[in-house]
This record gives sequence, structure tokens and C-alpha cells, in this order.
Amino acid sequence: MKWEEEEEGLGLRMGLLSILRKLKSAPDQEVRILLLGLDNADKTTPLKQLASEDISHITPTQGFNIKSVQSQGFKLNIWDIGGQRKIRPYWRSYFENTDILIYVIDSADRKRFEETGQELTELLEKEKLSCVTVLIFANKQDLLTTAPASEIAKGLNLHTIRDRVWQIQSCSALTGEGVQDCMNWVCKNVNVKKK
Repeated sequence: MKWEEEEEGLGLRMGLLSILRKLKSAPDQEVRILLLGLDNADKTTPLKQLASEDISHITPTQGFNIKSVQSQGFKLNIWDIGGQRKIRPYWRSYFENTDILIYVIDSADRKRFEETGQELTELLEKEKLSCVTVLIFANKQDLLTTAPASEIAKGLNLHTIRDRVWQIQSCSALTGEGVQDCMNWVCKNVNVKKK
């Protein structure tokens, strides 16, 4: 009787060990996301929202932040690079192995739409980012002076992008509205790309 109990316990442990081995052999798929945009577009806030961190004290990114977030079977490694004019030439140092480019736009800062459009156009022309899926965060939609995503898409001529999958999404990093929708879209579209 004791021998049977020991054998059953061993079988249970081996079954659990087998499950753990399978889980370990099929880890979350890693995805490299590059988070770019002009300074003051508020790129760091959605990053902190996704990582469930405090967003009450956010300072401008002087270099870069890296966060890893688990979502829908993916380990999203998000590289948030500062957007100040003097930092932008260094963006190219982070292009390698990018799966998704998230480009954040301050929807309320209409004076900078031309500048942000030029930066986005230059990014899309870079060889290391060719065919990389692009998500445009039309951020700060909680403000009264914002342009809707449709107006931004038209102003940036997004409809002319034919060499990659892209999406523009209204969101507010501050309130969190639309941020999870953005990440759902990212996971859905990276899944298509990785298969």
C-alpha cells in the first residue's frame, strides 16, 4: 500500500515536472518595440501605465527607458527613447531588430504637426525599419484642443503608406483611455508578422 502511494506521488511529481518543462520550453515570444516621438508627446506615461507604475511624477526622458511587459503570450520589450532634437540623431542606434515602431504624437500641439510628420517620414525611410509595423499613438485626446486621429492621419499622409502594416489610435496616456487597445493591436499584428 505504501509503495503504491509512493509510486502515485512520484507519478504526480513527474507529471508536474513534465508540465513545467513544457512551459519552460515554450516561453513568451519576445517582441522588441521602439517607442519614439517628439519631446513632450508624452511617450513615457503609457509605458508606465502598461507596467502598472505611478504616473504622477514623470520627467522628460534624457536618454532611454526600457520596460518589459507581458501581454497575450508575448514579452514586450519596450524601448522609450527621448525625443528632444539633440537626441533624435541617436534614434538610429536603436533600430536593429525592431518588430514594432510606436510613434507618439501630441494631438494637441498642432504647431508641431509638420515637424512630427517630417520625423515620422524620415523614420519610415530608414532601411533598418523597412516593413516594420507602425502604430501611431494620437495621444492627449483628453484635452479640448486635440485634433482627432482622422485629422492627424490626413495631415501626415498616412494613407500613402503602402509598404507596411500601420494603424493610428486615439488615446490618452494620462487617463489610460485607448492604451490597452493599442497594445491589443500590437499583439495581434506582431502575431501575424512572427508566424
